[in-house]
Amino acid sequence: MEVEERLAIVSAQEELLKFETFTHEDAWELGKIFVAEAMDKDLKIAICIKLMSGLTLFQYSAEGANLSNETWIDRKFRTVQNFEMSTLHYALWLKKRGTTLVERGLDPTKFVACGGGFPIYVEGVGTVGVAIVSGLTDVQDHDVLITCISKYLGEEDVPRYPVI
Repeated sequence: MEVEERLAIVSAQEELLKFETFTHEDAWELGKIFVAEAMDKDLKIAICIKLMSGLTLFQYSAEGANLSNETWIDRKFRTVQNFEMSTLHYALWLKKRGTTLVERGLDPTKFVACGGGFPIYVEGVGTVGVAIVSGLTDVQDHDVLITCISKYLGEEDVPRYPVI
C-alpha cells in the first residue's frame, strides 16, 4: 500500500472521528472503553487522555506496562499538540516528503513520528485534546485508538489502517 493510500485512510479516520462535545466526564467514559479493550484483549498498554493544555483527564496503565510507555505518551502528546493531527498522520506526512523529525528541527526526545496519538476534535471548536496509547507496535497503538474512539462515538464505518 502506498503512502498516499495510507494517508487517505488516516485522514478519513480523523474526519469521521469528531466529537460534538468533550468534557471531563466524556474523557472518563472514553477511558473506560480503552480499559475494557485492554482487559478484554490482555493488552499491556498505557492509556492517557489529555487536554491540549496538558491537563491529564484520564490515565491507566495495564499490568505489564512500564515507565517507558509514559515517555512515549509524552512524546506522542507533544506531536499531536503541535500539529493537531494523529501521530501516524504526521509520520506518514514526513515519509511522503522524505524528511525526518530532526530535519524539521524537532527534538526526537520530545516528539515522535509513529502511531499512538489521536486528536480529540470538537466540531465548531477545534482540537481540544489528545487520546494516547503506548505499549504495542505503533500501528497497533493507533488501531486501539481507532477501535475505542469509534465505539465511543458509535461510528461503525471507519476505514481501518492495515495492522501487520
